[in-house]
Amino acid sequence: MAKQKEKNPPAGGPKDWDIATNAIPQEIQKIFPKSVYENQFGTVAIKTSSKDSSLEIVEITTFRKEGKYTDKRHPDRISFAKTIEEDLSRRDFTINAMALEIQNSKFPAYAKASAGRKIQNDNLKSQNYKLVDPFGGQEDLKNKMIRAVGIPKERFREDALRLMRAIRLACELDFNIEQKTEKAIKENAPFIRFIAKERVKDELIKTIQTKEAAKGILLLQKTGLLKYIIPELEKGIGLTQNKHHIYTVWEHLWRSLDYAAKKNYSLEVRFAALFHDISKPETKEGQGENATFYNHEWKGAKLAGQILTNLKFPKKQAEKIIKFVRYHGFVYDPQITTDSAIRRLLIKVGKENIQELAQVREADRIGSGCPKAVPFRLRHFLFRMEKALKEMEGQQPSLKMLKINGSDIMEILSIKPGPKIGMLLNLLLEEILDNPEKNEKEILKKRIGELGKLSDGELKKLSEKARKKYKNLLDEEEKKIKRKYYVE
Repeated sequence: MAKQKEKNPPAGGPKDWDIATNAIPQEIQKIFPKSVYENQFGTVAIKTSSKDSSLEIVEITTFRKEGKYTDKRHPDRISFAKTIEEDLSRRDFTINAMALEIQNSKFPAYAKASAGRKIQNDNLKSQNYKLVDPFGGQEDLKNKMIRAVGIPKERFREDALRLMRAIRLACELDFNIEQKTEKAIKENAPFIRFIAKERVKDELIKTIQTKEAAKGILLLQKTGLLKYIIPELEKGIGLTQNKHHIYTVWEHLWRSLDYAAKKNYSLEVRFAALFHDISKPETKEGQGENATFYNHEWKGAKLAGQILTNLKFPKKQAEKIIKFVRYHGFVYDPQITTDSAIRRLLIKVGKENIQELAQVREADRIGSGCPKAVPFRLRHFLFRMEKALKEMEGQQPSLKMLKINGSDIMEILSIKPGPKIGMLLNLLLEEILDNPEKNEKEILKKRIGELGKLSDGELKKLSEKARKKYKNLLDEEEKKIKRKYYVE
């Protein structure tokens, strides 16, 4: 059904409308000469003079009824219906099967609100509008209920994607699914296999993007859909871990997702939170508090990759999720972890992904039952990462900034390698930190000639002063980063 989107919809009101009428396309075109009808769905595109880009083209569709859905997704044929009630009867859920009748016209027209949005009472005050709600959509909105139109099993067998759509809407709106509707989802869950992976992926993403993402995963499992979408997750049901976890693998994963969703973290972080321990069932050795899961990170990354490929995720998005799963178990100890280890992790994960990797660790911690999401070690890790990143990108002052080097000094002063070169470089660095415009090769060469005339004693004294100044500057920069992460 064609949709008209409102530019600034009222709070809580519909974001888009379907416009329908009992007039057939040819009759619509007679009324609106500036129109186009080039489809088999009874939809006429009308060109308007509206300055609102979303209303430049308005689409009106003749009431429709549909035949059988042989492929469990699309009707075999579409024919025109006589009434709005007949048209609404083919919709999926009651909250999507309402319309406002625009009266006092030769051909009655109806605006149908989509996506479970409440039709504002203000819209009904005008005598030109009448609410058409044959299936109790308003009451279900009031009771926060997702209910299939008519006989639930028929709606799901017409279009099996509705199985996931019911769960997605329940999460987006934080509604419950009506008992008979939920039962029909369970009974018809196998039909989700008829749906293209891309469509399943789209509904799954929309579900995971809601604040109630964990509720969605639990509903997918409860209704039997999960085993057809991500069966690997169900292997963690009832699987205990060790002394570091108070929950089973299954509960740990959906709780980790719940934290990431409630914190409004990115889609990639949410999926990584859901998948990060997905290989634990196959890597578990031993029982009780001392059970181990060696190599579950890289095996989990491989398994996550297979799942995401099967669901037709975009390559770039999948790679990012896989990377988070692979490195979520990074080891960090402020007293032991070296700067080189920090740099290696930065290169492997990518500087742009470090903050999100830490967010996956937060979700992992909360999902394990830890009371604190961001302890001292994680804050210190982020401090070290930012410090290392500044050094790698040349954002911190260093001798590398100079547009001259030790070889240049030896050539200019005709001297051999020795401590004098280091002292001169320290002095030059101090000067360009105070006056960056002097960091030009010709200017520095001239300055080397001047400083080279000083005695070794004078150079040593000036160099030590410059070295201390440089160290104080680095210390102050480090303190700023430490304050940022509360690790002073």
